[in-house]
Amino acid sequence: MGFNLRGAIMSNIQGNSEQEVEATIVDAVQRGEEKMLPGLGVMFEVFWKNANEQQKDEVCQQISQGLQ
Repeated sequence: MGFNLRGAIMSNIQGNSEQEVEATIVDAVQRGEEKMLPGLGVMFEVFWKNANEQQKDEVCQQISQGLQ
């Protein structure tokens, strides 16, 4: 029996307001808990699928700079 983690996360965050999404991200980053990483990954996937090329370039640049 498989568990669809992506689907479960999407179900939990679907319909969240901009403020709720931000609060979730801030909380996950501040806590630094490993268990929050899949949720952030799903949120990033949603962003990526809806971003234009300029937004994708900008986020990749920011991440790259942050990894220096």
